[in-house]
Amino acid sequence: MAAVRQLSRVWSLHAVRQVSGLAVRQVSGLQQHRGFRVHQSFDPTDKPQFPGASAEYVDHLEFIQPNVISGIPIYRVMDRQGQIINPSEDPQLPKEPCLQLSTEDDASSNTMDRILYESQRQASPPALDVERLGISVLMYRGFPLDLFMAQCYANADDLGKGRQMPVHYGSKDLNFVTISSPLATQIPQAGAWGPGYGMMSIRVDGNDVFAVYNVTKEARRRAVAENQPFLIEAMTYRIGHHSTSDDSSAYRSVDEVNYWDKQDHPISRLRHYMAARGWWGDDEERAWRKASRQRVMEAFEKAERRQKPQPDLMFSDVYQEMTGNLSRQRDAMWRHVRQYKEHYPLDAYDK
Repeated sequence: MAAVRQLSRVWSLHAVRQVSGLAVRQVSGLQQHRGFRVHQSFDPTDKPQFPGASAEYVDHLEFIQPNVISGIPIYRVMDRQGQIINPSEDPQLPKEPCLQLSTEDDASSNTMDRILYESQRQASPPALDVERLGISVLMYRGFPLDLFMAQCYANADDLGKGRQMPVHYGSKDLNFVTISSPLATQIPQAGAWGPGYGMMSIRVDGNDVFAVYNVTKEARRRAVAENQPFLIEAMTYRIGHHSTSDDSSAYRSVDEVNYWDKQDHPISRLRHYMAARGWWGDDEERAWRKASRQRVMEAFEKAERRQKPQPDLMFSDVYQEMTGNLSRQRDAMWRHVRQYKEHYPLDAYDK
């Protein structure tokens, strides 16, 4: 019986080989009929030709573990205590620009943030959702406090004429796109995608003022000289809630937030640098805090008293000449307002 079983296995194996060979010959014939050719060997110099791809082919299936590939390195100039790590990278900015960065921009926007946040918590009209979206950049370029507050109150001085949500600032004159623009919503969040788009890219410590300064200056120089785009991803941490409707304690610990607020804050890091050079101290800190809050509160109260934009502005700036359907909508709006005028206090709107 053992011999019979052995013979059976041999016969079965032979049959399988025969069938397999038949199948291969049939497939081979079909491929030749369709104009294909079966390769017997592979060219080791064969490289992927996909646009933007810089990789090798592999012949084994393997998923990439997230902790195997090294992340993009993060460029920095200062450590957390404001000490220069590599002296050759120190931009050697004089005192006045450092003071402007430390007090007039980052810190002033911080003061404005707190006041707007507190006002919204007290049910004051302006900020429905307070998000810190590029305020320091816009402030550094010269956008005045009065226009920041006008935008939050959507009053007659608002460059957006009351059409945009609070704290979604923009300025054509200062080349600052409104963050919530449908055309460019993801601009500030697209940093790590640079290599995938074939762009020169760099990741920088966004809490290091000098690192951001160096990177921005060099990227601009090369973009102009080489006529190609450069993408900068500035890494930082959102200390506040995403908005006033968001309770971030539900997904992160108080200790985590305190670390970034107390130990790795961009303002305190720059202040450490300035203090070591005798440019900043406790007296300057107290005087600045008092003056900063006063300036913000003056702009706040001025914006609160200002009238709302003229209602017709809802229909302008869409086309160079108003279309017929917009004209009809505007006329219908005014008929409605006049019919129910007790519900529309037009005295609060600019004439």
